[in-house]
Amino acid sequence: MATYIHQLPDWPKFRWSYRSLVDQLAGVRHRQGLLLGRMDGLGFKLRAEATLRTLTEEVVKSSEIEGEILNEDQVRSSLARRLGVDIGALKPADRQVEGVVEMVLDATEKYAAPLTAERLFGWHAALFPSGRSGMHRIAVGELRVDHAGPMQVVSGPAGRQRVHFEAPAAPRLDREMAAFLDWFNADNGGTDPVLKAGVAHLWFVTIHPFEDGNGRIARAITDQQLARSEQGAQRFYSMSAQIRQERNAYYDILEATQKGDLDITSWLQWFLASLGGAFDGAEAILGSVLLKAEFWKQHAGETFNERQQKVLNRMLDGFEGKLTSSKWAALAKCSQDTASRDIDDLLRRDILVKDAAGGRSTSYSLAVVE
Repeated sequence: MATYIHQLPDWPKFRWSYRSLVDQLAGVRHRQGLLLGRMDGLGFKLRAEATLRTLTEEVVKSSEIEGEILNEDQVRSSLARRLGVDIGALKPADRQVEGVVEMVLDATEKYAAPLTAERLFGWHAALFPSGRSGMHRIAVGELRVDHAGPMQVVSGPAGRQRVHFEAPAAPRLDREMAAFLDWFNADNGGTDPVLKAGVAHLWFVTIHPFEDGNGRIARAITDQQLARSEQGAQRFYSMSAQIRQERNAYYDILEATQKGDLDITSWLQWFLASLGGAFDGAEAILGSVLLKAEFWKQHAGETFNERQQKVLNRMLDGFEGKLTSSKWAALAKCSQDTASRDIDDLLRRDILVKDAAGGRSTSYSLAVVE
C-alpha cells in the first residue's frame, strides 16, 4: 500500500478540480495584473527600488524558512550591486549570501531560459559554497545517493522522531528529474502559468533530489515560473515571505498532500491563497517606496550629511524597533556625541520627533510625511 504520492501507480499524473479553483485563480490573476500595472506606472527608479526590497525579502525569508538567518544588509548590498541600484556604501557579503543571491537572480532574470539539470546543479553549488550543510559535508552540485539510508523529512528529538515524508529512492532520481524538467520546459497546453508554479513547487519538493537545499531551490523554481506568468524579470512580491508567515500551515499542507492521492486541489487552493497574501505584502512595499520618494521630494532643497542620509534611508526602508542615539551611532558608525548632534539637527528641522516616554532611552521617529 502506498504511503506517499510518488509511490502511486499513476505518479506523477497530478489532477485537480478546475471548477474549485477558477474563482480563486481569476481573483489572483486580476490582482497580479493590477499590481504589475501600478508598478509599471512608477518609473524606472522606483521600480528598481521596489524590486530590490522584494528580492531582499525573498532571499532572507526563503533561508529563514529553513532556519538559516542571513544578514539582511549583506543581502541588500549584494543585490544592489548586481542590479545596479545605488544605495550608498555597500556592505561586503559572505559567500553564503552571494550564493543565494546568485540563485534567485538567475531564476528571475533568466526566467525564459530552460530549466536544466546543469542549471539546478549550479544553484545547489551556489547554496553550499563550502561543500557543507552546517557541520556535515554533503554532495554538492549532484543528485543525492542515499548512502545513509532513505531521504526523510523528520522532526522531534532523537529516538522519538516523527517521519513526515520519505522521498523517492536515489536510483529513481535521474528518471524523476528528467520527467519534471521535460514538463517544466514544455508548453503544457491549457495549464494556467500560475497554477503551473504551484504544481512545480509541489513536484520538485516531492522528488527532493538533493541532500539539502530542496526547499530553497523549489521556491526559486516557483519564482521563475511566476516570472514566466508575467513575462517580466522584475519582482514585486515575495512568495517566500508569505510562506514564512504561514510556515506551519505550509508544512502541514505539504505533508497532507504528499500522503494523499494525486488530486492536489487542496494544495493549489493553499498556494493561490498564499499568493494573494504575497500581493498584500507587495502593497506594503509599494507604500513604503512611495513614502520614501515623497520624503526626499519634500526635502529636496535641504542639506543632510552622509550619516543622516544613511540612517534616514534605513528608517524609510522599514527600521525595526525604536531608533535611539545608540542605534544611530551604530548604524552611522560614529560616536554617541556625533549621533546626538545629528539627531538634534533633525529635531530642530521637524524631520524627526521624539517618541512618547516609554523606557530608559529616548527614541525617535520620522515626522509624518504630508
